Amino acid sequence: MERKTLLLAEDDELLASLLDYRLQKGGYVVKLCKDGKEVKDYLSQELPDIIVSDIMMPYFSGMELIDFIRNKIMSTIPIIIISSAGNEENVLNAFELGANDFISKPVSPSELLVRVSRELNKR
Repeated sequence: MERKTLLLAEDDELLASLLDYRLQKGGYVVKLCKDGKEVKDYLSQELPDIIVSDIMMPYFSGMELIDFIRNKIMSTIPIIIISSAGNEENVLNAFELGANDFISKPVSPSELLVRVSRELNKR
């Protein structure tokens, strides 16, 4: 079975390494980006199977990335947002921009793995 590529955009190094470890253990090839600029640079060269992104990151926010992916790249790649800013306004805004799922922090690595698998199985 071909391993799926997951782009993880998270600027919190400890959380990023924890999620990276768990996702790799779950069978995914993980491309880790620490800010929105790295994400845009990566997406200009390659498209992953799924994206997991924080909202609050340097250079470009997760919201700006959703907009970029949906309206500039014109891609339907599943996007899961993880954020400590899980208020109703942010959740609704993320979905309106085209996010597929939203998880409020603190995020359980096991729950994230299940949600990633669920989004990919919809395809």
